[in-house]
Amino acid sequence: MPPRRPRGESIIPMINVVFLLLIFFLLTAQIAPSTPFPLTPPDSSSDIEAEARDVLFLSADGELAWNDARDEAVWPAIAAREADGPIEIRADAATPAATLAAHLKTLRELSDGGARLVVSGG
Repeated sequence: MPPRRPRGESIIPMINVVFLLLIFFLLTAQIAPSTPFPLTPPDSSSDIEAEARDVLFLSADGELAWNDARDEAVWPAIAAREADGPIEIRADAATPAATLAAHLKTLRELSDGGARLVVSGG
């Protein structure tokens, strides 16, 4: 009887590890919420990426959105938030500056961490 050739290493354990890592990364990834209405952010030349924690959305026609709150209901929701740090404002590029300034003033009064305007890199 001829001697048996040794079998090569099995690739199955490596495939299992790859699939476990894939599942881990899919489950732990933070998926950014979609905007409540269409926005075209103003352009910027900055390379700093925006964080998507506390985001106030402002449409071109002045509509506000914060989590599930809309329009004037966002202010009590922001005042009741427990998180520290700045609030990001994602405003449409066509939003009038006076409207944005008024909302920034209200945010400054309600938030201890201030506000940050988010623009797109262009």
